[in-house]
Amino acid sequence: MATCKPLFLILLIQCILLAESCDQDQHNIFDVINFGAIGDGANDDTEAFKHAWDAVCGSSVSSPTFVVPGGKTFVLQPLTFNGQCNSTTFTFQINGTIIAPSNPSEWKCNDKNCHQWITFEHFDGLSIQGSGTINGQGTNWWTLSCEDNEELCDKKATGFVIAHSNNVQISELTFEDSPKVHISLERSTLINATRLTIQAPGDSPNTDGIHIQHSTNVSIDQSLIQTGDDCVSIGDGSSYIDISNINCGPGHGISIGSLGRNGHNESVEFVHVRDVSFNRSTNGVRIKTWQGGHGHVRNITFERITSHGARRPIIIDQYYCPHDHCSNETSAVEIDNVAYSQIEGTTDRETAVQLACSESTPCTNIFMKDINLRYEEDEEKTSSYCLNAQGLRNGRVSPNVTCLQQDDNF
Repeated sequence: MATCKPLFLILLIQCILLAESCDQDQHNIFDVINFGAIGDGANDDTEAFKHAWDAVCGSSVSSPTFVVPGGKTFVLQPLTFNGQCNSTTFTFQINGTIIAPSNPSEWKCNDKNCHQWITFEHFDGLSIQGSGTINGQGTNWWTLSCEDNEELCDKKATGFVIAHSNNVQISELTFEDSPKVHISLERSTLINATRLTIQAPGDSPNTDGIHIQHSTNVSIDQSLIQTGDDCVSIGDGSSYIDISNINCGPGHGISIGSLGRNGHNESVEFVHVRDVSFNRSTNGVRIKTWQGGHGHVRNITFERITSHGARRPIIIDQYYCPHDHCSNETSAVEIDNVAYSQIEGTTDRETAVQLACSESTPCTNIFMKDINLRYEEDEEKTSSYCLNAQGLRNGRVSPNVTCLQQDDNF
């Protein structure tokens, strides 16, 4: 009997510890259902989500988890989660479906939050993950006549925003049919978006997959992006951006810019785009700037890119203007030190490489190595266009880009 006492005590202690651990885990979990959410796809669950977040934010537990359970559909009006709370790190486990009101006139917002649907701001340590879907139900927004509904058009919202935050991980989720941009990363640093699916019809307007602006140290990888605009767009004030293993198309490709509109001084630098496949996109890797702008785009690398019928696999456009009437300006955003290597595949236009640079501010230090692009209807007609660009080419560069000098030493 004496030999059984230590074993009994050990088992008792283990049971107590397990019970405390389970109890602690339960206290860390905040399920929106417990705060009144219905999840039937019809009732508005915004207030329940607010109550759940108030409880999370006011809780003293470490690393709480906000849970959106699977098997349900939750209707949300524009909502902001502010991370200035008691805890420093948070997890959002989204396994269910979150939808916006389908009718633009049913959106409830004020001037402060009309342009964003779901916003996370002021976090330092945030994980947003799960098997769920974020659906902005943008169909009625896309067909809206702005001439007849100017007030509603001004409220067209970006779907999912990370702002003024650090150390953020977004993974596994699906984003669909945002009224405008699907995901926007703004004024943030150390952001990783991985294994995402972002989808909208190819003709849906301004539905960029991921837009980055005023942000640094951002990585986007292992994602499928099929939208009506840029798969990834990189705006002003962004640097140290790494984009890899992306399947892009339909859409407008991966774009730096547009920059310099209305004479603004805007810059992007240290961008690395690699291992990307473009499928019937209107562009592949693109840099676009407005005439009359100021600033710079520099230290950019595009490598291991495959084009499957993209219209313009490689394009620099310092004359970007999507309007019918565009004025000629002398100043331009400087473009310098851009490297292209191991880019291959087909294009559905004869001009596979287009470098249209400014006379006053030519593109400098453009490097191309191991380029093999072919017009899919007639390989022999594949061509390039090169205006005011300077740099070097190495190895096979097809089509030949004659404004770049051959140099076998880089």
